[in-house]
Amino acid sequence: MTAANGRANGGADLRSPGADHSGLGIASFQAQTPQQFSPQKIKELVAELEIPFEPSVIEWRVTNTAQGQSRGQVLPYADQRAYTDRLNAMFTPAGWTRKYVVHTSANFERAKDQRIVAKVLVTCELTILGLGSHSATGEEWADNDNAGTAAEAQAFKRACSCFGLGRYLYHFTGVWVDLDERKRPKNIPRLFGWATPQGWRQGLRPGQQAKTTLSNQAPSGNADPKLTPQARDVSAGDANALVRQIEAMAELLGWRLYRGLLKTGARVWNPTEIRDADVLRKVLAQMQGAERGLQRLEAALNRVEPETIVPILRSLRLNSLNQIDCLESLKKVVLAAEEAAGLTH
Repeated sequence: MTAANGRANGGADLRSPGADHSGLGIASFQAQTPQQFSPQKIKELVAELEIPFEPSVIEWRVTNTAQGQSRGQVLPYADQRAYTDRLNAMFTPAGWTRKYVVHTSANFERAKDQRIVAKVLVTCELTILGLGSHSATGEEWADNDNAGTAAEAQAFKRACSCFGLGRYLYHFTGVWVDLDERKRPKNIPRLFGWATPQGWRQGLRPGQQAKTTLSNQAPSGNADPKLTPQARDVSAGDANALVRQIEAMAELLGWRLYRGLLKTGARVWNPTEIRDADVLRKVLAQMQGAERGLQRLEAALNRVEPETIVPILRSLRLNSLNQIDCLESLKKVVLAAEEAAGLTH
């Protein structure tokens, strides 16, 4: 099925003019032709697509709750209307198109209740005239009344991220906030400077704060010589920063893989139980490696039919991707999927 471009326009505030009085500083294309833009023009357009959304259109989703459910971890996201508004502002509705394909649903084990439930899988192919096409797959549990709509939106936004649009949102690692009785955030976190159009245009980028933290790990010349390197790191607050980074990986990896890496890497169930900064770094590095593996797996699965993964999982005695709990199993699945997708050399 094919959705109309620019559906439900509204949300993103793109009216602030740039140097040429267009919404984002690049003139909208009133008449677009299929020819490829020059490399320099593509670079300029992608740079504009990468600019964060206005804070006014950002919403926050609770992705994880602590025991008692009075605290929750939230991540920012933008409604797909913000994505279509950006595309319309830069290329006009005639300058881009999208096409959806609904795949046969497959059965997966849902981690939260251990039930076997079907998933709706939708692939979106996004084409921007002059830039090219990218496709991505979205998924949602079939027992969700809005499964089709949710899977479509996820697939569309993932395809947009291939062009750079909304990709900055993937750099957020989650913030813990107090929740009300309806499990809604009592206070909305403040966005980092790099997550705003103004900060991005000033050259701020995600990861700069992390680099600053890492630079503080090296003992300074004024450090207390009686402290071990691990103690210096902990005294500087490095351990707390590492714990927060590890906790943020739970949503990205899924609870089974997240818990499995904690158990094999540190023999704990919670990163707050780890007292050694070196062990924290080791666990974080393993989780970051697992995240890269999942990204490779997603790229491979986007090139094959959904059923391709079934025999791969069965060969490892797994019923679903949610049962992967270690790097070794993940590596085997990734390599097999990449071979099936023709991505191996």
